[in-house]
Amino acid sequence: MVGRLVLGGAPLGQPGDVGPRLRTAMATADVLAVEDTRRLHRLAADLEVQLTGRVVTFHESVERSRLPGLLTALDQGRTVLLLTDAGMPSVSDPGYTLVRAAIDAGVEVTSVPGPSAVITALAVSGLPVDRFCFEGFLPRKAGERRSRLAGLADERRTMVFFESPHRLADVLTDAAAAMGEGRPAAVCRELTKTHEEVRRGTLTELASWAADGVRGEITLVVGGAPVAPASLSPSELAAEVAAEEAAGATRKDAIRAVVVRTGLPRRTVYDAVVAAKGGEQAASGGS
Repeated sequence: MVGRLVLGGAPLGQPGDVGPRLRTAMATADVLAVEDTRRLHRLAADLEVQLTGRVVTFHESVERSRLPGLLTALDQGRTVLLLTDAGMPSVSDPGYTLVRAAIDAGVEVTSVPGPSAVITALAVSGLPVDRFCFEGFLPRKAGERRSRLAGLADERRTMVFFESPHRLADVLTDAAAAMGEGRPAAVCRELTKTHEEVRRGTLTELASWAADGVRGEITLVVGGAPVAPASLSPSELAAEVAAEEAAGATRKDAIRAVVVRTGLPRRTVYDAVVAAKGGEQAASGGS
């Protein structure tokens, strides 16, 4: 009988953010692989959970050395619960190597989903969330960091980063140089905790604020690159809208799609459609 690997979403700061499923998983797991045993016991006390399983550490420095023992437990039919300090395992936290190894061994991998700093920061940032990418931690070395940011300058999706408070001011300054001083961003500090703070502004404004020093865990959200307005004539814009309508879109949705694709003001696209319809009516009346 093959066991099961469960990925548990740990609270970012407030124990009450986790539900009864995580409590049950913590109480019944045969093995708990955790990033920090002290945090585990503190969380168990806060949740009033009695741990019955074997507890092993599973952090960056021992991640690979722990794999054989955990895979053996899974092969023996045990349930292994993986918990990191906060948020979901594998997301800039230990977990990927165990998940990959378990999958390769034919073990069921499931989760008790919970809080995520990435999604939480996106939700409160005030920036577009319909499309986004997670870039994790930027390189510590200034040259490598600037190179990475330069490569992201044309990224259209909203970007999410984790960052050290000690490097935040430098990161924001480098981002402003690479992406433009006016690029909108949000610094989310100590999410869900007592001293939670969300600062919104341009990269330059946030760099100036961070220069005085920042403390706590940081999630940085940066708006995607603005769309460069396309150079299309009114007749070409009307044709673009007509093509969207022919594909099944309503007039309103067709105009919206062309606005997003071209970066032009909605009024410009709308006026082009109206002008085209007027021209068609005039031609029809003239014949």
